[in-house]
Amino acid sequence: MVRINQQTPLGLDADLLNACVSCGLCLPHCPTYRVTEEESASPRGRITMMRAVESGSLAVDDEFVTFMERCVMCRGCETACPSGVHFGALMEGTRDALAEQGRLQPPAWMSPSLQILGHHRLLLVGSSLLGVAQRLRLVPDSLRRRIGLPARLPIRRERLRSDAGSVDVWLYTGCVMDAWQRDVHTAAARVIRATGATVGLAARGGDCCGALHVHAGLHADAVGLAESVMGSMPGDAPVLVDSAGCGAQMKDYGHLLGTETARAFSARVLDIHEWLATRLDRLPLATGARQRVVVQDPCHLRHVQKAHLHVRTVLAPYVDVVELSDDGRCCGAGGSYSLTQPDLANEIRAQKIAVIGATGASIVASANPGCSMWLADGSEHIELVHPVQLVDRAIAGRT
Repeated sequence: MVRINQQTPLGLDADLLNACVSCGLCLPHCPTYRVTEEESASPRGRITMMRAVESGSLAVDDEFVTFMERCVMCRGCETACPSGVHFGALMEGTRDALAEQGRLQPPAWMSPSLQILGHHRLLLVGSSLLGVAQRLRLVPDSLRRRIGLPARLPIRRERLRSDAGSVDVWLYTGCVMDAWQRDVHTAAARVIRATGATVGLAARGGDCCGALHVHAGLHADAVGLAESVMGSMPGDAPVLVDSAGCGAQMKDYGHLLGTETARAFSARVLDIHEWLATRLDRLPLATGARQRVVVQDPCHLRHVQKAHLHVRTVLAPYVDVVELSDDGRCCGAGGSYSLTQPDLANEIRAQKIAVIGATGASIVASANPGCSMWLADGSEHIELVHPVQLVDRAIAGRT
């Protein structure tokens, strides 16, 4: 979000700020408020502080910065809000302003990690080397958890390929997900091809969507990455994304860049389940036994893209879907949130795992790599899979 008013400390749109009527209906849907029960950790409380800063009655001090940092940016409050408050835009604008002022900076150890995301070959090599170090027991578990590594990084990855000639759809593979969960992409490509469509992969430049940079308040870096991604998938074919966080970010390029080119690109972006839901009649029938599967809705799929119901549509012919009782609350991963706010993130995750455990099902389908890795690291009793992997298994008879 670009600054609207250069004369105020945060530069926020006054109309967006004033849309909140402080009704409090967002409170039960805010994960940080549910954990802390503090007004300052609620969307209503944060907006109240933003207003006070903009009016000059509250200073931009360490306490204010802390309250802004503690937001997981799940945007569940937007879904619950009867006034349609665009809380995500307000929070992004606030973080951009704090970053410009030098008040909000990623931890020193995180900055190199964010930089490497835009250099995909280096990311793959570095990730494989870390995988080797894990096998040699050179990575202590405490360090692994601190920097957010999976329990077992892949060393080798199955090769992904583009189909020859013109393609019907692009499959966006991104950065961390391609390095750590390429098996999801290969399953997605098989399922897409099973519908009769041809698949293209992004050319050089499609390395990282910039979502984590936006979360960190690194606006300029996010813009640069977005421009590269758009150039890597030319034409007008749909761009399918199997990572909810990446999909939400790419659908927002029009707002991030503010250009007609970016808006046209964003209009082409679809979560893979949105696209598959209209082509179920082209997919083979299941050949194996049906399993009970819990669906965990990533916040960026449910509250931002509002495409979570398509996951259920796609899974319904193949598995018995089990719904959670928490109305889609956040799991606590939040992009890099689990790394920067580990105590809050752990408490939020514990609540989610308890709700999952109450279903009695052991398989959990999540359409976002951050959510799946975060939840898998919090419990040994559940198997985390991507929904398209379940479809791929079912049509191949591998359930």
